[in-house]
Amino acid sequence: MAQLPAQTIHRDPQLLYWILLPITAVMVLTGILRHYASVLMATQPKRFDQKSIKEQRSMVHGVATRTNFHVLSAPSFRTRRDYLSNAYESGAFLKDPDRRGQPPANPMTDPNAMDGMMGMMKNNMAMMIPNTLIMSWINAFFSGFVIIKLPFPITIKFKSMLQAGVMTKEMDPRWMSSISWYFLCIFGLQSVFNFILGSENAANQMAQQMGAMGPQAGPQMFGPGVDPDKQFKTEAENLAVVEHYSVLDDVEDRLLKGIKSN
Repeated sequence: MAQLPAQTIHRDPQLLYWILLPITAVMVLTGILRHYASVLMATQPKRFDQKSIKEQRSMVHGVATRTNFHVLSAPSFRTRRDYLSNAYESGAFLKDPDRRGQPPANPMTDPNAMDGMMGMMKNNMAMMIPNTLIMSWINAFFSGFVIIKLPFPITIKFKSMLQAGVMTKEMDPRWMSSISWYFLCIFGLQSVFNFILGSENAANQMAQQMGAMGPQAGPQMFGPGVDPDKQFKTEAENLAVVEHYSVLDDVEDRLLKGIKSN
């Protein structure tokens, strides 16, 4: 692979104090403000009744039994499968058995679903508004500046990521523009926020996005507009088709064979 010749760019030392440090300080302060804004806007979690928790835990029980069947003996697995399948088919775990067979309620009329959507909207606004303002500020005052050079070599594929806003094809890809430093701060300040705010902070944008995309836990695992009865019946079918085997099958023969081979 052809290597680019070594380049020397004479930069004003004041760029460190007037561009690099201000952008970093603004990103850290914005993350701290985002954390406290999220804490102030957070709503108190609602307490769920016993029937809702029983409905959710029963589904988790079935999934755990189906996933970890190999650590159970055959009689133990059959007992659990028969009990769960019969309960799923009969609707014994449903929170509201009277609504069995009826279409699920409209999520737009569910107060719990509306509270969840409002919480997600608040988190998105807490990320979008500061990012828009900071991006506009950097484009207005620091666009086109080359502020730092990475101390390690990188390939040409990173040029477009590290030199955003600098239209120079022949520049060494190790040079970083001000806009690229802003994006690097978005992804790389998690350890700083953990040190200042603790590990359970709301300042990291990537963690919030991953949490929003992750599976829902708790009594809302079925989600708005989802019929729990259909979910139970589907899980009963999944349990019925499991071909059981145990990790303890023929364990004595395998142990003796291993001893003899040694």
